[in-house]
Amino acid sequence: VVQVVIVGPYLAILLFLFLIPLGMYSPCIREMGTLGPKPALIGHRGAPMLAPENTEMSFQKTIEHGGDGLETDVTISYDGVPFLMHDSTLRRTTNIEEVYPNETTQNAALFSWHTLKELNAGTWFLKNKPFACMGSLSRAERNQAMNQSIYKLSNFLRLADSQNKLVIFDLYRPPEKHPYRNSWINRTLEVILNESGIRPHLVLWLEDDMRSFVQSVAPGFQQTMGSKAPVDDLLMDNIVKLNLAYTEMSSEDIRKYAEANITTNLYVIDEPWLFSLAWCSGAHSVTTNAVHKLKNLSQPLFLMTPQQYNIMWILTDLTSVLLISLIFAL
Repeated sequence: VVQVVIVGPYLAILLFLFLIPLGMYSPCIREMGTLGPKPALIGHRGAPMLAPENTEMSFQKTIEHGGDGLETDVTISYDGVPFLMHDSTLRRTTNIEEVYPNETTQNAALFSWHTLKELNAGTWFLKNKPFACMGSLSRAERNQAMNQSIYKLSNFLRLADSQNKLVIFDLYRPPEKHPYRNSWINRTLEVILNESGIRPHLVLWLEDDMRSFVQSVAPGFQQTMGSKAPVDDLLMDNIVKLNLAYTEMSSEDIRKYAEANITTNLYVIDEPWLFSLAWCSGAHSVTTNAVHKLKNLSQPLFLMTPQQYNIMWILTDLTSVLLISLIFAL
């Protein structure tokens, strides 16, 4: 009786555990021929595992490894020069502490371009090693990284245009009392439309402020939204792409928007297994720190048909049952 009381529930739980995998869902379990194209790869601040982020070298590395687009962050200097910088201060990614130790907490937008362009934006990368899995650099690459400077938006756009790469960027409004506090979007548009020469269709315009005005002066931009919204609202605003954290989207959402010709970009995806899920879910592109790794993935990991999946688990269960039976027999 004691054995039955112990073994009975044990076998019931074991059977339940054996059957669970057969009811599991994964977008990578799908019928043959139903997988969509591989998502395009957009370099997050370039290729920050191979070069200092938001520098010319970083974007060149993205291009070298076959990236399809370039993502960055744009702010505006005190004298009206848009430049690339993610942080609000210059402390993390430049040598500001060495050159101007009393101004390390100053907002980056409050410096003149004359000052900004003289700062080193690469030595920190070799010193701090921002990624645990950074790629190995040759001596020449290390020397190149050590000599990077802050990158102007106009130069970034010219590079993207010359290589036919999409661009997407977060545009930061300057702080109060900044001369371009209220004309930041106008100044950025001047650079894009008049100074860079980039073809408008390569620009994924993400900033939501003054979107109607932007559409009127630059109708060729691909209007992009950073949050989910009803399809009708997106179409009314001429949105053609969503740019969202991968945790915010599902296969159903992606499919729903795709039916309305609204594509989806997911960020930030570095690991092959996560990229595989995005691929199987139908994402059209992903923003990544690891273009050099994901470019070599020829198909999603764990891709299999429902029949293959069921056979795999049934064989696993039968093997387990056989082993358990042998143990009890002994």
